[in-house]
Amino acid sequence: MSGIAIKNVSKAYGPVSVLEDISLTVEPNECVAFLGPSGCGKSTLLRMIAGLEDVDAGEIHIGDRRVDTLAPGARGVAMVFQHYALYPHMTVADNMAFGLKNIGVDKVEIVRRIDEAARILELSDYLDRKPEELSGGQKQRVAIGRAIVKNPDLFLFDEPLSNLDAALRMRTRLELAQLRRRLKATMILVTHDQVEAMTLADRIVVVNDRRIQQVGTPMDVYARPANIFVAGFVGSPPMNILKTEIGESGGFVVARLGGRAVATRVGASGLPQSTHWRVGLRPETVAVVAPGAGDLDAQVEFVERLGERTLVYTKLADGTPMTAEDAGISKVRMGDTVGLNIDAGTAHIFDGNGTAYHTDATE
Repeated sequence: MSGIAIKNVSKAYGPVSVLEDISLTVEPNECVAFLGPSGCGKSTLLRMIAGLEDVDAGEIHIGDRRVDTLAPGARGVAMVFQHYALYPHMTVADNMAFGLKNIGVDKVEIVRRIDEAARILELSDYLDRKPEELSGGQKQRVAIGRAIVKNPDLFLFDEPLSNLDAALRMRTRLELAQLRRRLKATMILVTHDQVEAMTLADRIVVVNDRRIQQVGTPMDVYARPANIFVAGFVGSPPMNILKTEIGESGGFVVARLGGRAVATRVGASGLPQSTHWRVGLRPETVAVVAPGAGDLDAQVEFVERLGERTLVYTKLADGTPMTAEDAGISKVRMGDTVGLNIDAGTAHIFDGNGTAYHTDATE
């Protein structure tokens, strides 16, 4: 499989800039997820790689070939869309064979490729069925099979699971992960679903405001977000991000929350001058305890019971919202006063520009 090099790529529709100066390298056999909110440009970037959108500036290379000047069919890519786009009057086998017939692949070779793809995707018993006889997950596997038979250098997935219900999405996500291990293929996945990105990708590319905000492994992006956007976007529920004033004690930042000083493990030296500081705390680092027994007291606004854990949405005395976590079997009710025990050693600090500062990894 081939790697990808995207070099200083930009795209605009008339006066509206969609992507600006995007550069990225994807290694052979790597799975990379483009993650971001709707309208951030991630699907446009995928479509430029596929050749479905023109590149206004920059270059795209797949392996040792520059492809942004080539027609889509000459790029060696296969794309799986959000919508299955299967021909309803054709069988599964005919749907998978259609593209190969159009480019004149030998009939024997077509049968061989379809049989192999069907074996990989566990579709061998469905080759004579038509799309109306298939479940949503089976239809998506047929769409993936149509891509596999092309023997592409690169697989492109554009929101492939978004049309499935929650249970089917989970099963199909597992199937995609298993498929990727079997194919050992280079893949790019576009999604707004962070669970898909975190579970399927070797690296995540977070896109927003026309630019790449951060590139890293799933846990790097989660544990050490580059800026306040990534911190708030990656994680469910989102990170608590609160206005604060900061000081220093023992070389570390001290943040004020709800009128109380909370010591972090973020180094104080080298921080820029800023008058608009914020502190970030993941909900799992804020534990519900008895009133008066924690760092702060808060009033419970809403309780979300998830079985293995309980999310408690609270409001501090100054009106600041704070999401905390309690045990799965929690007695907390709306309107209660609770204590919040903060693991401030895990806190993140953000300056006025939104740049993040983290606990020293060696601490």
